[in-house]
Amino acid sequence: MPKGGRKGGHKGRARQYTSPEEIDAQLQAEKQKAREEEEQGEEAGDGATGDPKKEKKSLDSDESEDEDDDYQQKRKGVEGLIDIENPNRVAQTTKKVTQLDLDGPKELSRREREEIEKQKAKERYMKMHLAGKTEQAKADLARLAIIRKQREEAARKKEEERKESKR
Repeated sequence: MPKGGRKGGHKGRARQYTSPEEIDAQLQAEKQKAREEEEQGEEAGDGATGDPKKEKKSLDSDESEDEDDDYQQKRKGVEGLIDIENPNRVAQTTKKVTQLDLDGPKELSRREREEIEKQKAKERYMKMHLAGKTEQAKADLARLAIIRKQREEAARKKEEERKESKR
């Protein structure tokens, strides 16, 4: 027999899970118990303590009492005394429709900006190219001039050959 007396140990035992219905029932029981304690505290004090918070609670609806109870349950011990706020957490602020600035300039993404710049550069290049100011345009015009001369010479030679053949 191995050490410990049992084979397998504690790690292989079946786990026990609590169903959501049981959790809800436990929460309801805790809330009910807290309400009963609160009612007993009010009956014992008869509201003569003069504490405005307790009087406000008694005037509020049951839902607000549940929220207050949840808030008190979450903050136990020293947590109630110290307010700790995460500096890295960004609080989301909701804007009203009246606060939205639809007429203002829209910020473009980097890709959109680059795309627009690319199109503008292409348009500028085409204008300069048509005006003959770019290197490529100058080379094209020079090539065209050479081709015109060659065609003119070829046309002259044909004319001369025709004249000679007619004679």
